[in-house]
Amino acid sequence: MSSRKMRRIVVTGAGGFIGHHLVKHLQSKGYWVRGVDLKMPEYEPSPADEFLQADLRFFEHCARAVQGVQDIYHLAADMGGIGYITSNHAALTRNNVLINSHMLEAARLGGIQRYLYTSSACVYPSFLQHETDVTPLSEEQAIPADPEKGYGWEKLFTEQLAAYYHEDHGLDVRIVRFHNIYGPLGTYEGGKEKAPAAICRKVAEA
Repeated sequence: MSSRKMRRIVVTGAGGFIGHHLVKHLQSKGYWVRGVDLKMPEYEPSPADEFLQADLRFFEHCARAVQGVQDIYHLAADMGGIGYITSNHAALTRNNVLINSHMLEAARLGGIQRYLYTSSACVYPSFLQHETDVTPLSEEQAIPADPEKGYGWEKLFTEQLAAYYHEDHGLDVRIVRFHNIYGPLGTYEGGKEKAPAAICRKVAEA
């Protein structure tokens, strides 16, 4: 057995667009992968070695998800396009705070070796993005904070919480901030689609 196949990884949000593609990529590299999500992928079966349908708002589901793995790629979130995230501040924020805090604690208790948290460009202050000809944003520009209401605030909060888990408990945490990612097999209807996918659908329907 290869060293990669021996390494066991969990991908949360594996039923979503990015998570599904990540599972396929890790599988192609020879890793053992457990996918976790409320739902299965929409447009093709998951190639994960194991797929766990679970609600990560509940700690016991998070604890089950991390059993027997070394690495976590945490993508699970209540999210969608800008129309969705700007009209569901309370529910979305509550759901994601529960998911993220429970996953970090499950990782600590489970002795996870490496933890990747996927954040968002929504953490960046709106006052840096008023002009259409904006310069590229850098990591440190998220502070002073003025992120997107709801989704942006909970992402920025979880970045800090993840940093505390690194400082207090030695959890090896990495953070990435996604910027409007879209492509093949992405959601294009139902209210949670991103703008590019929605435009493509409307053009095709027309």
